[in-house]
Amino acid sequence: MTVEIGCCALIMLGALTYVFYLPGKLHMGPVKTRLSYLRERKEAVYENLRDLNFEFKAGKLPEVDYESIKGSLEEEAAAVLAEISQLEQAAYDSRLRPGKGARA
Repeated sequence: MTVEIGCCALIMLGALTYVFYLPGKLHMGPVKTRLSYLRERKEAVYENLRDLNFEFKAGKLPEVDYESIKGSLEEEAAAVLAEISQLEQAAYDSRLRPGKGARA
């Protein structure tokens, strides 16, 4: 009986170690900026628009639904593009400010 309990305890200890062990060095991946997130979002919206157009031309969507979804995706794309432009302009302006090495 004690051998079985010892085996179960060892197996449980091994399983808990496997599940909860954290290696000393973790790879966190690249840090995402707002601009990189928006560029990914832009690509996703454009892909959705292409897919929507394909589905409509294949006859899988009624025109009313197509127009509705297309309008919302275009609005989202316009908002994303506007924010990308704003962030890029702010970054450009900050590089051109006098006192930072740029000519006035």
